[in-house]
Amino acid sequence: MKSQPSSSIEDYVKVIYSFTEWQDKPITSSQLAARLGVANSSVSEMVRKLKDQGLVDHRPYGAVRLTPEGERLALTMVRRHRLLETFLVQELGYSWDEVHDEAEQLEHAVSDTFVERLAEKLGHPERDPHGDPIPSPNGRVEHPPALPLGSLDPGHEGLITRISDDDPEMLRYLAREHIVLDTTIHVVRRKPFGGPLVIRIGAGSTAHEFDVPDTIASSLWVHTEAPHEGCTLEQV
Repeated sequence: MKSQPSSSIEDYVKVIYSFTEWQDKPITSSQLAARLGVANSSVSEMVRKLKDQGLVDHRPYGAVRLTPEGERLALTMVRRHRLLETFLVQELGYSWDEVHDEAEQLEHAVSDTFVERLAEKLGHPERDPHGDPIPSPNGRVEHPPALPLGSLDPGHEGLITRISDDDPEMLRYLAREHIVLDTTIHVVRRKPFGGPLVIRIGAGSTAHEFDVPDTIASSLWVHTEAPHEGCTLEQV
Protein backbone atom coordinates (compact mmCIF):
# COMPACT_ATOMS: atom_id res chain seq x y z
CA MET A 1 0.00 0.00 0.00
CA LYS A 2 1.39 3.38 -1.04
CA SER A 3 1.99 5.77 1.85
CA GLN A 4 0.37 9.18 2.04
CA PRO A 5 2.73 11.99 0.93
CA SER A 6 3.96 14.21 3.72
CA SER A 7 2.69 17.77 4.02
CA SER A 8 6.12 19.01 2.93
CA ILE A 9 5.96 17.02 -0.28
CA GLU A 10 2.42 18.29 -0.92
CA ASP A 11 3.59 21.86 -0.39
CA TYR A 12 6.53 21.48 -2.75
CA VAL A 13 4.58 20.06 -5.68
CA LYS A 14 1.83 22.66 -5.24
CA VAL A 15 4.33 25.53 -5.30
CA ILE A 16 6.07 24.10 -8.37
CA TYR A 17 2.74 23.83 -10.18
CA SER A 18 1.51 27.27 -9.12
CA PHE A 19 4.73 28.94 -10.30
CA THR A 20 4.23 27.68 -13.86
CA GLU A 21 0.44 27.85 -14.02
CA TRP A 22 0.27 31.33 -15.57
CA GLN A 23 3.61 31.46 -17.37
CA ASP A 24 5.90 29.06 -19.19
CA LYS A 25 9.22 29.45 -17.36
CA PRO A 26 9.95 26.54 -14.97
CA ILE A 27 10.93 27.17 -11.38
CA THR A 28 14.52 26.96 -10.16
CA SER A 29 15.70 25.64 -6.81
CA SER A 30 16.51 29.15 -5.57
CA GLN A 31 13.06 30.41 -6.56
CA LEU A 32 11.52 27.43 -4.82
CA ALA A 33 13.49 28.23 -1.67
CA ALA A 34 12.33 31.86 -1.77
CA ARG A 35 8.69 30.91 -2.20
CA LEU A 36 8.75 28.37 0.60
CA GLY A 37 10.91 30.48 2.91
CA VAL A 38 13.51 27.77 3.45
CA ALA A 39 17.25 27.42 2.89
CA ASN A 40 18.63 26.40 -0.49
CA SER A 41 20.20 23.33 1.12
CA SER A 42 16.79 22.19 2.36
CA VAL A 43 15.33 22.59 -1.12
CA SER A 44 18.17 20.57 -2.67
CA GLU A 45 17.55 17.72 -0.25
CA MET A 46 13.79 17.74 -0.82
CA VAL A 47 14.13 17.95 -4.61
CA ARG A 48 16.32 14.83 -4.51
CA LYS A 49 13.61 13.12 -2.49
CA LEU A 50 10.91 14.22 -4.91
CA LYS A 51 12.98 12.94 -7.82
CA ASP A 52 13.50 9.58 -6.11
CA GLN A 53 9.74 9.28 -5.70
CA GLY A 54 9.12 10.05 -9.35
CA LEU A 55 7.41 13.40 -8.70
CA VAL A 56 9.88 15.77 -10.40
CA ASP A 57 12.51 15.85 -13.09
CA HIS A 58 15.66 17.74 -12.16
CA ARG A 59 19.28 17.95 -13.20
CA PRO A 60 22.03 19.74 -11.24
CA TYR A 61 21.75 23.53 -11.67
CA GLY A 62 18.66 23.06 -13.83
CA ALA A 63 14.99 23.85 -13.40
CA VAL A 64 12.58 21.69 -11.44
CA ARG A 65 9.69 20.23 -13.41
CA LEU A 66 6.80 18.04 -12.29
CA THR A 67 6.39 14.57 -13.75
CA PRO A 68 2.84 13.47 -14.69
CA GLU A 69 2.57 11.80 -11.26
CA GLY A 70 3.83 14.95 -9.57
CA GLU A 71 1.32 17.07 -11.47
CA ARG A 72 -1.54 14.79 -10.42
CA LEU A 73 -0.59 15.24 -6.77
CA ALA A 74 -0.17 18.99 -7.25
CA LEU A 75 -3.62 19.33 -8.84
CA THR A 76 -5.15 17.40 -5.95
CA MET A 77 -3.64 19.90 -3.51
CA VAL A 78 -4.56 22.90 -5.66
CA ARG A 79 -8.17 21.69 -5.77
CA ARG A 80 -8.23 21.36 -1.99
CA HIS A 81 -6.64 24.75 -1.44
CA ARG A 82 -8.92 26.68 -3.79
CA LEU A 83 -12.11 25.00 -2.59
CA LEU A 84 -11.14 25.82 0.99
CA GLU A 85 -10.46 29.44 0.07
CA THR A 86 -13.86 29.63 -1.60
CA PHE A 87 -15.56 28.10 1.43
CA LEU A 88 -13.85 30.52 3.82
CA VAL A 89 -15.01 33.53 1.78
CA GLN A 90 -18.51 32.39 0.87
CA GLU A 91 -19.55 30.59 4.04
CA LEU A 92 -17.41 31.99 6.87
CA GLY A 93 -17.09 35.63 5.85
CA TYR A 94 -13.33 35.79 5.40
CA SER A 95 -11.98 38.51 3.13
CA TRP A 96 -9.97 37.47 0.07
CA ASP A 97 -6.69 38.63 1.59
CA GLU A 98 -7.10 36.38 4.67
CA VAL A 99 -7.82 33.00 3.15
CA HIS A 100 -4.49 31.85 1.71
CA ASP A 101 -2.73 31.10 4.99
CA GLU A 102 -5.85 29.49 6.51
CA ALA A 103 -6.24 27.22 3.49
CA GLU A 104 -2.54 26.31 3.67
CA GLN A 105 -3.14 24.89 7.15
CA LEU A 106 -6.42 23.15 6.41
CA GLU A 107 -5.55 21.50 3.09
CA HIS A 108 -3.31 18.90 4.74
CA ALA A 109 -5.89 17.93 7.35
CA VAL A 110 -9.05 17.31 5.33
CA SER A 111 -9.93 14.02 3.63
CA ASP A 112 -10.84 13.47 -0.01
CA THR A 113 -14.42 12.78 1.09
CA PHE A 114 -14.55 16.11 2.91
CA VAL A 115 -13.21 17.93 -0.16
CA GLU A 116 -15.84 16.45 -2.46
CA ARG A 117 -18.66 17.19 -0.03
CA LEU A 118 -17.32 20.72 0.27
CA ALA A 119 -17.41 21.06 -3.52
CA GLU A 120 -21.01 19.87 -3.56
CA LYS A 121 -21.95 22.28 -0.76
CA LEU A 122 -20.46 25.17 -2.73
CA GLY A 123 -22.19 24.16 -5.95
CA HIS A 124 -19.03 22.92 -7.67
CA PRO A 125 -17.42 26.36 -8.25
CA GLU A 126 -15.11 26.77 -11.20
CA ARG A 127 -12.84 29.45 -9.70
CA ASP A 128 -11.60 30.58 -6.31
CA PRO A 129 -11.99 34.09 -4.82
CA HIS A 130 -8.98 35.33 -6.80
CA GLY A 131 -10.12 33.93 -10.16
CA ASP A 132 -7.78 30.94 -10.24
CA PRO A 133 -9.48 27.88 -11.76
CA ILE A 134 -10.43 25.02 -9.45
CA PRO A 135 -9.31 21.69 -10.94
CA SER A 136 -11.99 19.05 -11.39
CA PRO A 137 -11.81 15.80 -9.36
CA ASN A 138 -10.04 14.12 -12.29
CA GLY A 139 -7.48 16.93 -12.62
CA ARG A 140 -8.94 18.85 -15.54
CA VAL A 141 -8.21 22.60 -15.42
CA GLU A 142 -10.08 25.22 -17.48
CA HIS A 143 -8.06 28.42 -17.54
CA PRO A 144 -9.99 31.55 -18.50
CA PRO A 145 -9.09 33.25 -21.80
CA ALA A 146 -7.22 36.13 -20.22
CA LEU A 147 -4.10 38.25 -20.70
CA PRO A 148 -1.96 40.20 -18.23
CA LEU A 149 -3.17 43.79 -17.97
CA GLY A 150 0.32 45.11 -18.65
CA SER A 151 0.37 43.43 -22.07
CA LEU A 152 -2.70 45.29 -23.37
CA ASP A 153 -2.53 48.35 -25.60
CA PRO A 154 -4.57 51.51 -25.03
CA GLY A 155 -8.13 51.10 -26.26
CA HIS A 156 -8.60 47.57 -25.02
CA GLU A 157 -11.33 46.82 -22.53
CA GLY A 158 -12.59 43.76 -20.72
CA LEU A 159 -13.29 42.11 -17.39
CA ILE A 160 -10.76 41.34 -14.69
CA THR A 161 -10.84 37.55 -14.44
CA ARG A 162 -7.85 36.79 -12.22
CA ILE A 163 -5.91 38.64 -9.51
CA SER A 164 -2.74 37.14 -8.07
CA ASP A 165 -3.00 36.37 -4.35
CA ASP A 166 0.75 36.54 -3.68
CA ASP A 167 0.53 39.83 -1.77
CA PRO A 168 -2.30 40.25 0.81
CA GLU A 169 -1.54 43.97 1.18
CA MET A 170 -2.05 44.46 -2.56
CA LEU A 171 -5.39 42.62 -2.35
CA ARG A 172 -6.52 44.94 0.46
CA TYR A 173 -5.43 47.96 -1.59
CA LEU A 174 -7.29 46.77 -4.69
CA ALA A 175 -10.43 46.06 -2.67
CA ARG A 176 -10.36 49.63 -1.30
CA GLU A 177 -10.16 50.88 -4.89
CA HIS A 178 -13.05 48.58 -5.94
CA ILE A 179 -10.83 46.60 -8.30
CA VAL A 180 -12.11 43.05 -7.90
CA LEU A 181 -13.07 40.09 -10.06
CA ASP A 182 -15.40 40.92 -12.97
CA THR A 183 -14.65 44.64 -12.73
CA THR A 184 -14.95 46.28 -16.15
CA ILE A 185 -11.78 48.12 -17.14
CA HIS A 186 -10.70 50.17 -20.16
CA VAL A 187 -7.01 50.73 -20.94
CA VAL A 188 -6.64 54.49 -21.47
CA ARG A 189 -2.94 55.20 -21.90
CA ARG A 190 0.56 54.70 -20.57
CA LYS A 191 2.04 57.74 -18.85
CA PRO A 192 5.36 58.87 -20.37
CA PHE A 193 8.88 58.13 -19.17
CA GLY A 194 8.07 54.66 -17.85
CA GLY A 195 5.04 55.86 -15.91
CA PRO A 196 2.08 53.76 -14.82
CA LEU A 197 -0.68 52.37 -17.01
CA VAL A 198 -3.91 54.37 -16.76
CA ILE A 199 -7.17 52.44 -16.77
CA ARG A 200 -10.79 53.50 -16.54
CA ILE A 201 -12.83 51.51 -14.06
CA GLY A 202 -16.56 51.00 -14.49
CA ALA A 203 -18.85 52.80 -16.92
CA GLY A 204 -21.13 55.80 -17.09
CA SER A 205 -21.26 58.42 -14.36
CA THR A 206 -19.46 56.16 -11.86
CA ALA A 207 -16.42 55.57 -14.10
CA HIS A 208 -13.08 56.85 -12.86
CA GLU A 209 -9.44 56.61 -13.89
CA PHE A 210 -6.82 54.75 -11.91
CA ASP A 211 -3.01 54.61 -12.23
CA VAL A 212 -1.72 51.03 -12.26
CA PRO A 213 2.00 50.54 -11.52
CA ASP A 214 3.72 47.61 -13.20
CA THR A 215 3.80 45.61 -9.96
CA ILE A 216 0.00 45.60 -9.94
CA ALA A 217 -0.50 45.37 -13.71
CA SER A 218 1.45 42.10 -13.76
CA SER A 219 -0.94 40.68 -11.13
CA LEU A 220 -4.18 41.46 -12.98
CA TRP A 221 -5.48 39.29 -15.81
CA VAL A 222 -8.15 40.57 -18.17
CA HIS A 223 -10.57 38.85 -20.53
CA THR A 224 -10.67 41.04 -23.61
CA GLU A 225 -12.36 40.49 -26.96
CA ALA A 226 -9.55 42.13 -28.90
CA PRO A 227 -6.01 41.20 -27.77
CA HIS A 228 -3.44 43.24 -29.59
CA GLU A 229 -1.30 41.76 -32.32
CA GLY A 230 1.63 39.71 -31.13
CA CYS A 231 0.23 39.08 -27.65
CA THR A 232 -0.47 35.44 -26.92
CA LEU A 233 -1.93 33.51 -24.04
CA GLU A 234 0.68 32.29 -21.61
CA GLN A 235 -1.55 29.42 -20.55
CA VAL A 236 -4.55 27.82 -22.21
